[in-house]
Amino acid sequence: MLKNLWFLALGFVPLVLFAQEESSSASDEKGFVRVHSSYSYGMLEHNQNLRKVDYFLDARESGELEAGNLYLGAALTAIADFQSSNTDSKFAYLMRHPTANNQIGKTVSEAVIHSMNFALTAPVNDWLAAYAEILYDPEQSFGGGTITSLTRNQLQLRKGFILVGNPAKVPVYLAIGKIDAPFGQTGSVSPFTNSTMWHAFGGLSFGAQVGFRKAGFNASLMLAQGGAQFRAMHVPVEGTVVPSRLNNFVGDVNYTLSLGESGSFRFGASYLKGSAYCQAFPVVHFEPCAEENPAYTFYGTLEFNDQVVLKGSFARTRDPWPGTANPNPPLDVFEAHEVSSLDVGAKYVVNPGAQVEHHLSAEFSNFVAGPDGSPWERQNQIVVGYNALLNRSCRLFVEVFNTQGYAPLNFISGGNNPDNMGETHSVRDASSFGIVVGGLVAL
Repeated sequence: MLKNLWFLALGFVPLVLFAQEESSSASDEKGFVRVHSSYSYGMLEHNQNLRKVDYFLDARESGELEAGNLYLGAALTAIADFQSSNTDSKFAYLMRHPTANNQIGKTVSEAVIHSMNFALTAPVNDWLAAYAEILYDPEQSFGGGTITSLTRNQLQLRKGFILVGNPAKVPVYLAIGKIDAPFGQTGSVSPFTNSTMWHAFGGLSFGAQVGFRKAGFNASLMLAQGGAQFRAMHVPVEGTVVPSRLNNFVGDVNYTLSLGESGSFRFGASYLKGSAYCQAFPVVHFEPCAEENPAYTFYGTLEFNDQVVLKGSFARTRDPWPGTANPNPPLDVFEAHEVSSLDVGAKYVVNPGAQVEHHLSAEFSNFVAGPDGSPWERQNQIVVGYNALLNRSCRLFVEVFNTQGYAPLNFISGGNNPDNMGETHSVRDASSFGIVVGGLVAL
């Protein structure tokens, strides 16, 4: 613990000195409230560019955000969808939690507010800034009850951080707050649907991130609170889930190779000390585990002529997930298994640079948690989408998707029925098909 704090202090002190020097020469003139729609869109959209600290730094370096101003932003996503499954109440599409309260029978349909978020961005000067985002998301909330229950219709501080640094002058920065873990490539090419890679390994935690950015090279280290965090991160603290120590961490390195004016190729690797996959049987999400289960990932993205995007990534836990072994017959024949995810996607922009851009996309991603033939072996997702991007701040979209397998994290290998512990609600051969129509409007 002390070593971690000394590490942060050594990185923080020189940045503060530079910030102080910059502030002394800054104008005392008061700033004013502004709206920057394309910036708000990039920070608040939920599934494509998910390294928001990096996105914020890019906006600062490109001159989009002026020091001394307060930027207000908001985004609203509304959808209508239809789903059909070959198995009663087994819908594996992860943009809705697969709960019996909200998915009944073999078909479901809805027209809802998927999410709304509101953000404040305050670049105090060239070296100091703050960001906070409030989120309303009844569909993906972990609250109990149906989508209309008050427990699922709450506001939360989804992300927020204070950032010290100016990579344009000194290639080091420090961010402290509630931050997306810099683990791998969890963004999607789809206009609405998050990849299964994000659902499996997209971490969100309280912590502190130190980063280095220079000439296409990007390295970051995030020290994270232990316990079962908000998303995809878990290191026990004295056998509990109490987040009282910085005992988890994420490290990432990536490099963007310029291909001249035609495009770029970005590739990298990450390591996570404690993934979400550490509980023993029966698995109950956010419950304590005996010891952490690390994970690693490799990823790459090729962009060409602002028109073609090809991406791929693979992530895996280092050790088997203990809870994927059910000791009760007849499921005791399946041994504990590592968790992995594969994601490959492609996007084509028909008319890059137009006021209304037309995007076509296709993506495959999966979640593997059991050996061949087990009911919880895998959950695959294929999404084909069309997106109309207006003024780089609004998107109207339609998606068609197919899922294969049904393997929810809670009681994934069984244990949900106390009268028959050898029974699982996971179904390997469950299959569902659906279509989503909607829009995201940011300002």
